[in-house]
Amino acid sequence: MEATMHEAKTNLSKLVARARAGEEVILTTGKARTPVIRFTVIDPAEAIAPKLRPLGIFADEMGPDSDYDWSEPTSEEELALWEAPIVSTWKNNQGDPKDPE
Repeated sequence: MEATMHEAKTNLSKLVARARAGEEVILTTGKARTPVIRFTVIDPAEAIAPKLRPLGIFADEMGPDSDYDWSEPTSEEELALWEAPIVSTWKNNQGDPKDPE
């Protein structure tokens, strides 16, 4: 089966279903309907499994096995640090740094 890009945008799920059923689906482009893409089914054994992402540099301090108390509210001091204004080190937008004082 052939379909144009417009038809594919409109009926993508139907085209995928036909490809999964074993039918060859080819997408075409332009007035000449030049073939550009062929849908093929990926074997589940070949599919890339999602990798577990590490917690990062604070895994030991804040991970599931840590003793960090996530239910404790943030202190006023820590909130002030998060809400502090951003201080620019630049004089203007031309890239001229401020003179050290």
